[in-house]
Amino acid sequence: MSGLNRLPPPLSCRTARRQAQRTALMFGSLKTLISSLGEDARLPSQLENQRRRLATAALLIRIATVDGEMSEARLGELHAVLKSTFELDDFTAAQLIDDAAAADRSAIDLYHFTRQLNAVLDDEGRREIVRMMWQIVLVDGRANEFENNIVWRAADLLGVPARQRIELRKRIAAEGTLRAGYPPTNR
Repeated sequence: MSGLNRLPPPLSCRTARRQAQRTALMFGSLKTLISSLGEDARLPSQLENQRRRLATAALLIRIATVDGEMSEARLGELHAVLKSTFELDDFTAAQLIDDAAAADRSAIDLYHFTRQLNAVLDDEGRREIVRMMWQIVLVDGRANEFENNIVWRAADLLGVPARQRIELRKRIAAEGTLRAGYPPTNR
């Protein structure tokens, strides 16, 4: 008989068990590798979310402090806006504000933050940022020329058209007067 027709000798139980263990180990390692690749893919999105939050908060701090120190009302509104927008607890929102204040101190201009936000947000996300800016600025019911100007510049850098910026301002102003118990005006 030729050697081609011969079957390999049967495996002993011990050898079969070892091969099964090696196969299980190999598949376990492969499974671990695949799951770690999935986790690594989520890391950039987590990092992206952290950067987006920080850039948003720092831009809002820049807007809130354009004419000096941040008032208690603006700080409270900033905290509430960040907490609700990013679904944060009180401690995490306060920590984000502290981190954003440090980032704002080291930034030269608005472009530093708007560039980061433009890279990760769609048109609706950028309009949401402008809406938040108006919420902070109009928390006391009015905006001065410096505040109007900085929101205009930031909205322009974010690519939000003037018509939408003005519409958002009117909407937030109307919501503010309703909360304060005053009838809405067409300013």
